Amino acid sequence: MKKEEPSDPVVVVFSTFPDSVIARQIGTDLVKSQLAACVNITRGVESIYRWKGKVETAEEALAIFKTRESILDLLVPRLREAHPYDEPEIIALPVVAGSSGYLNWVRESTSGKRW
Repeated sequence: MKKEEPSDPVVVVFSTFPDSVIARQIGTDLVKSQLAACVNITRGVESIYRWKGKVETAEEALAIFKTRESILDLLVPRLREAHPYDEPEIIALPVVAGSSGYLNWVRESTSGKRW
């Protein structure tokens, strides 16, 4: 496993959605626009949270976007605008290590080059 290169770090962005259909629509848009290399969607995530003074629970879908730190300023506003929640979860975490081939693929897939 290769330690991530700091010059153009890969990040993962987590966001929950009311269902997998919406997550898939937004994820597809972000991959087509090359703001994300890949999106994994998991269904049936149970969320427990405080909202407007009450503890709530909801079944949601979790989407994990793979992208580069240098284009977060493009991805985040697009995700926020398309997201149906008033205050969507959008959390970016650094990738500290990974398969060099995969990390390079993420960079290439979000480079803006058309194949």
